[in-house]
Amino acid sequence: MADSIPITVEFTGGLELLFGNERKHQVSLPARSDDGNPSNIAYLLRYLVDNLLKDQRKEMFIMEDNVRPGILVLINDADWELEGEETYELQPRDNIVFVSTLHGG
Repeated sequence: MADSIPITVEFTGGLELLFGNERKHQVSLPARSDDGNPSNIAYLLRYLVDNLLKDQRKEMFIMEDNVRPGILVLINDADWELEGEETYELQPRDNIVFVSTLHGG
């Protein structure tokens, strides 16, 4: 089994502003999280906040250790609700997209 999982993470709809104005990130995650379980979306969220988030307002992305309401998450172009949400186990070359549906006015 591979020691790391290469994935692509994209931020759109304004979320890229929280991540240094970069829409697309190539990320390599450990195959297993600290507790020994396969790395999943919940682990990815913690990783993104700890390593890629450039803005101090993490509540614009995460609330109560989950994606803020109003942010659509796609796993390989499918709604994450069809894939098990934060329990989805990451696979090599997955494409995870976070789309903000919240628009300021």
